[in-house]
Amino acid sequence: MNRITINLHRLRHNLKRIKQWMDAHPATWTVVTKVLCGHADTLRALQLLGVRSMGDSRLANLKAIEKIIPDFESWYLRVSDLSSANEVATLADVSLNSEIEVIRILNEEAKRQDKVHRIIIMIELGDLREGILPGSLVRFYERVFELPNIEVLGIGANLGCLAGAVPNVDQFTQLALYRELLELKFQRKIPMISGGSSSVLPLLLDGKLPKAINHFRIGEAIFLGTDLVNGGTLPGLRDDVVLLEAEIAEIKEKGLVPLSETASMTPFESADTEEDLSPGQRGYRALISVGQLDTDIAGLTPVDPEHRIAGASSDITVVNLGSDAGGLKVGDSIKFQVNYSAMLHLMIGKYVAKVVTPSLSELEDIPKAEMLEVEPAVEMIGEQESQ
Repeated sequence: MNRITINLHRLRHNLKRIKQWMDAHPATWTVVTKVLCGHADTLRALQLLGVRSMGDSRLANLKAIEKIIPDFESWYLRVSDLSSANEVATLADVSLNSEIEVIRILNEEAKRQDKVHRIIIMIELGDLREGILPGSLVRFYERVFELPNIEVLGIGANLGCLAGAVPNVDQFTQLALYRELLELKFQRKIPMISGGSSSVLPLLLDGKLPKAINHFRIGEAIFLGTDLVNGGTLPGLRDDVVLLEAEIAEIKEKGLVPLSETASMTPFESADTEEDLSPGQRGYRALISVGQLDTDIAGLTPVDPEHRIAGASSDITVVNLGSDAGGLKVGDSIKFQVNYSAMLHLMIGKYVAKVVTPSLSELEDIPKAEMLEVEPAVEMIGEQESQ
């Protein structure tokens, strides 16, 4: 059986460690759940672990979370478009925005629902993704300020998500200055700067992040422990929360190098290349029943360091086991760590089972005093402002 497993004890470990970092800064934070693709058991586990602020980039996933966790604070993390603005105002407590036309529709829908919709105004700081240009910030805010059913909760930015630009201190200092400018210009408090993501955590841990950055949107570091700037794993985090277990469909000793002429006939690139193999060299090869149709094979890393992925088709992946099969046989599983791309494909796909371990009932037995408290970010910011 092929399955992706999410270890809840390891997940709790990462959540607890990141919460310690947030508390020390201090900052509020929202758990980004988009890589879960609405997986009910993991969402329920997050609730049991004390998470009450969750963000997603798919409205369908926000609906799924709402069914499981009726009292959570919801963040819509993809900039709203005109056709989805009505639904965003209905499902999200907070949304990220950069177009005045969309915000006007959000205002109209919020008025119809007799509510106030909170927004983060996104500013372009170099990643060349969403965000208004800094030079138009004052005029933009002035127009938003006129909308009675919109509350500007804060300003924010996305860094390191598209162009690969490494976040730096100067960019966050600019964000802090932009907030000061708006507050002085309009004599109105803007309580939040939502500039933090998993890619910003190295700056936080180095003590270089300005204290004004008081909200983070964290996803990848929670589930995979990834250090997106330096590579590897962030200090103290687990990189084995999520594992793929793939069943061996065939295992045989074979040649490791094709004897005939090769050509680029496969639509997929090989996931690994062992340049030190010589013609005629033999070893054990396992075929697992997971392929490119199921996940991004290039994003898999065998847990056993002796194993190497030789290549994959749409349905099968070949793993070189070495000169010894290590006792593996047909029906056994090979375990792989996953990167973000591989996890995303696995979670959204329908061909590989998703399993949490231990069971949710075991998680419910953990004393409440030992659970985390990832409180709603808006509520916590409000408390900090009143102090």
